[in-house]
Amino acid sequence: MDTSPYTRNNHLTTLFHSNHNHNNNINIAVDEVALDNMHRANHSHTSTSRSSDAASETAEDANKWASKLLRECAKAISERDSTKTHHLLWMLNELASPYGDCDQKLASYFLQALFCKATESGERCYKTLSSVAEKNHSFDSMRKLILKFQEVSPWTTFGHVASNGAILEAFEGHPKLHIVDISNTLCTQWPTLLEALATRNDETPHLKLTVLALTGSVIKEVGQRMEKFARLMGVPFQFNVINGLSDITKEGLGIGEDEAVAVNCVGALRRVEVEERENLIRAFKSLSPKVVTVVEEEADFRSCGEDFTKCFEECLRFYTLYFEMLEESFPATSNERLMLERECSRSIVRVLACCGEEFEDGGGECERRERGSQWCERLRNVFSPFGCSDDVVDDVKALLKRYRPGWSLLVSQSQGEDHVSGIYLTWKEEPVVWASAWKP
Repeated sequence: MDTSPYTRNNHLTTLFHSNHNHNNNINIAVDEVALDNMHRANHSHTSTSRSSDAASETAEDANKWASKLLRECAKAISERDSTKTHHLLWMLNELASPYGDCDQKLASYFLQALFCKATESGERCYKTLSSVAEKNHSFDSMRKLILKFQEVSPWTTFGHVASNGAILEAFEGHPKLHIVDISNTLCTQWPTLLEALATRNDETPHLKLTVLALTGSVIKEVGQRMEKFARLMGVPFQFNVINGLSDITKEGLGIGEDEAVAVNCVGALRRVEVEERENLIRAFKSLSPKVVTVVEEEADFRSCGEDFTKCFEECLRFYTLYFEMLEESFPATSNERLMLERECSRSIVRVLACCGEEFEDGGGECERRERGSQWCERLRNVFSPFGCSDDVVDDVKALLKRYRPGWSLLVSQSQGEDHVSGIYLTWKEEPVVWASAWKP
């Protein structure tokens, strides 16, 4: 893949070079602390004589320089302090690297978003990054990346197992099945479900899978692979494609009267404009589904248009967890890890620098993610919780045992109308992904 958009930003260097001498006189307390911590952190990597707990704590504190600088910069942008903003952006540009440690990577990708926010160039930058990614992503490379991520981390497989379990339970005893999948996962969720259908005690059911269109050649190959795998499993299978969410009607989907329907949404609802989410959920209900499965990452970016500092803090919290997870899951030189981090760079730009902007390519507004509790509030207006059975919970627990320590399952124990339905995947006790199932 072309790495040029992710190397040190030459425009930043040029823009702030002339201000360097002037900005050095600005009294920003975080500067010396950050630089000193950076040097101490780098030194701790090469030292072989430090093994005490005190030294470990010092190194841990030193590695927090990026969040301090980034917070100061976001605050300066919010306060429209251009001099302080320019100085902090220049400092971050000197310290950041997409090939360094976790802090340097965070600084690099958030620097890009903050620069776009400060210069009001978010939409242009996002389109450029997306165009570069599209040119360098083939179906095989995307598929291999997804499968490798699933191999080392349950970040995506957690939602697949939870959703498939709920769908199989809702479909029990029905001979004709129709799954409406509006996720963008290249159908990597469905082979295990096909295997389960092939071993069902009663007669093997007929499965119709309708997916939301990806790019032309990609969706064609996905369909061919799914049809081939279904034949191998001995499951009667039909693969259909819809071009947009406007086709979410019984007529548009070709739903038969004798079909049991499931709607599957993995990481999909956050891409729908906030004002349209209620309408889409009601459109799901019009399909008379047996179950609706929803999986979303646990973050709240709704304030991006109104409160930039609040949104920045939540964005930094979420992606710090994600980058730390990648660091512990992949080798330092992993190409897959670098590709996943680059995908994050686009999302960070979209969240922090593109709010309020409409995309000509139909991309809609920025990703205003919501937490599980917020999705529950929306879904409860139309659906009732389906609930996770003990079998599904056991399947998820068995999945997590395949991965390195640090992952766990959190099942909501609260009761009442306002309690959060569903289950959470947690990374080092922090909820990161929420999965749930709903019925009319």
